[in-house]
Amino acid sequence: MTFKPSYFKADLFKVLSNPVRIQILDALRLGEQSVGYIAEWLEIEASAVSQQLAVLRSRNLVTSRKQGNYVFYSVRDPALFKVLDAALEVFNNHLVDVRDALEQLE
Repeated sequence: MTFKPSYFKADLFKVLSNPVRIQILDALRLGEQSVGYIAEWLEIEASAVSQQLAVLRSRNLVTSRKQGNYVFYSVRDPALFKVLDAALEVFNNHLVDVRDALEQLE
């Protein structure tokens, strides 16, 4: 079986296609966080956060550490934030193009 980077990229973008997962990753920019903290930060149920963290963990994007009754999560590879930042830059560029097109219509 040959490893193909394009398949890895496609799977990564599939995992990142869920807005809650992206919000969770953004919460983890601050460093290691508990499920409870992330749920409070996102204002959603802890069970929903746990479900999405399980997906991220299954793709090796986050790691977990148990301490007492709490589970703490962190991003496995901080380069993931570069991917998210690049997507935000593309989005912002798109908004600039839309704004310019609307201004030309006026």
